[in-house]
Amino acid sequence: MIRNNLDGTLQQRLMRSHTPEQVKKRLFGRQRHSYLRDFVYGAIDGTVTTFAVVSGVAGAHLSNQVVIILGLANLFADGFSMAVSNYTGTRAEQQMLEKLRRHEQSHIDAYPEGEREEIRQIFAKKGFQGESLEQIVQVITSKNDRWVDTMLQEEYHLSLFGAQAWRAALATFWAFVLIGFVPVFPFLANWLIHPATFAEPFLWSTVLTGIAFLFVGIAKGRFVDQPWYQSGLETFLLGGGAAALSYGIGMLLQGIAVT
Repeated sequence: MIRNNLDGTLQQRLMRSHTPEQVKKRLFGRQRHSYLRDFVYGAIDGTVTTFAVVSGVAGAHLSNQVVIILGLANLFADGFSMAVSNYTGTRAEQQMLEKLRRHEQSHIDAYPEGEREEIRQIFAKKGFQGESLEQIVQVITSKNDRWVDTMLQEEYHLSLFGAQAWRAALATFWAFVLIGFVPVFPFLANWLIHPATFAEPFLWSTVLTGIAFLFVGIAKGRFVDQPWYQSGLETFLLGGGAAALSYGIGMLLQGIAVT
């Protein structure tokens, strides 16, 4: 009975969202790119690398001031570096799309029949044949932009609605800085407010970093329809593994730091 009610509710929601007007708006309206990947990428890497620095310094038994200096230096320098790398990579994807667009346009200009045959075979593979196939070929190749877009999507499997490079870079940078600030926060609070604000700053840093890993993983899980506990635990284990490795290296190298 409950399953039937759920199915009925889902059907009603789908009916409301699949009217001709809603479908047209969803398919042909302004496309919005999700920057979730960039945010999660920056948040996880920022937390992992900053806590890795904190763990390494703590493992080497260096002072809290050293933790703050190295932690903040890593936070902003590495965050900026990652943002620049993401900007460059995203921009390269956009430039590649434009290059292939020019490439396909030159082929259409030089030998339209050959490119028309590519369209014919692409849609024949999808099951169209005879008069229907020829009508599709005629419609697609009758408008130049549509023809090129179809080739980019079907031949190269590219999306025509990619990310904006500067938005991707900002999402990565701010996620890196905001979430990556968590591991160094207890040490900075002890220095700015009172030395006893956090009695065991590294312990607090570890706990807060673990919570940050779980938070990022749970947030990601909500967006990708993955169980929150599975996504949270996955992020927690991956980040914790990197931090444990760094702490161990710091322990092994503490003699070098002392000398």
